Amino acid sequence: MGVTVAVLIPASLQAVWEAAADFASHTEWMTDARQIEFETVQKSGVGTRLRVKTRLGPLRTVDIMEVTVWEPQRRIGVRHQGLVGGEGEFRLDPVAGGVIFTWSETLHFPWRFGGLIGAGLSKPLFRWIWRRNLDQLRQRLTLV
Repeated sequence: MGVTVAVLIPASLQAVWEAAADFASHTEWMTDARQIEFETVQKSGVGTRLRVKTRLGPLRTVDIMEVTVWEPQRRIGVRHQGLVGGEGEFRLDPVAGGVIFTWSETLHFPWRFGGLIGAGLSKPLFRWIWRRNLDQLRQRLTLV
């Protein structure tokens, strides 16, 4: 299942990058991320590993993520391991008036969550949640 959402954030590239790169603060703007713990000493860059406790309604899971791409002020890529696997990416594109923040995920659902059928049915929900998360980040950075 692939989902991509994007939002224009009227802030500097530096401010948007700092928010995207500060994994510890993601729980402040990602409503589905309840707790983030680092599994590595490093807190940024390729090889950083995170344990993210996630909640979507009544569903709770732990997502293990490893940073696979780190291009300052441009891209962060992760590999998801755990109940739901896959890859994700934050991409920042400076434009007139701010930065377009694009969040893309390709997730693989296990058979107990309906496999491809479960993924297809959940796609609109994930799109809505991640769009809301980016809207909350935009509000945070616009108020600064």
